[in-house]
Amino acid sequence: MQTEAELRVDLAACFRLIHLYGWDDIVFTHISVRVPGSGHQFLINRFDLTFEEITASNLVKVDFSGDEAVVRELRVNPAGLVIHSAIQENRPDAECVVHCHTQAGIAVSSQRDGLLPVSQQAMLVLGSLGYHDYEGLVLHDDEKPRLVKSLGQNEYLMLRHHGLLTVGRTVADAFKRMYTLQRACETQIMAQSGGAALAVVAPAARERLREDVRRVTKGNDGALIWPALLRRLDRLDPGYKD
Repeated sequence: MQTEAELRVDLAACFRLIHLYGWDDIVFTHISVRVPGSGHQFLINRFDLTFEEITASNLVKVDFSGDEAVVRELRVNPAGLVIHSAIQENRPDAECVVHCHTQAGIAVSSQRDGLLPVSQQAMLVLGSLGYHDYEGLVLHDDEKPRLVKSLGQNEYLMLRHHGLLTVGRTVADAFKRMYTLQRACETQIMAQSGGAALAVVAPAARERLREDVRRVTKGNDGALIWPALLRRLDRLDPGYKD
């Protein structure tokens, strides 16, 4: 099990990578990771910092209760608190939750049929993808049960007209899933822009692909890529460790 100090470094790295890939939305999205132990707490970003400003030491620790005074004092996005506390409390396996407002993600989430099986990345996602209908800014606790139900036991979630969300047992796993989901959305928008009818992949081939990927990666997608991503950050943007 990782220590809180190690999780802080990984989470700060995730924010910097989201910025590096251009998936951030000034200060308006959020990523969290559960703090080890029985304190029912998680780490999340301050609302007044852009993603390239986030470091291991300026992440803030909040609990599942969402005490408003604490939120104001620590300057946490209230929508982020609702989303992350709902999932962190109800999905013990979801140690990390990544939420983004990417243009491609919002575009696909707004389409009636959602994500289509038109790319290899999409086929990796479709077996574990949920959808959550738009209810406005996620500020109210009464939306929590519906959000949790929409995610279910899936690893990926599309919030209709809003954005993308992924979960993982590690920061690395949740980031890798966001990368895959985002690429699938980008590819779908590009394919649709050509105007031709789209060919979809047969269900049997989708399942075979997912099994082949599990064999190749041994179920360790995040662990496979994370050291290389950290080395990239160390070359380009090492301040995340501070």
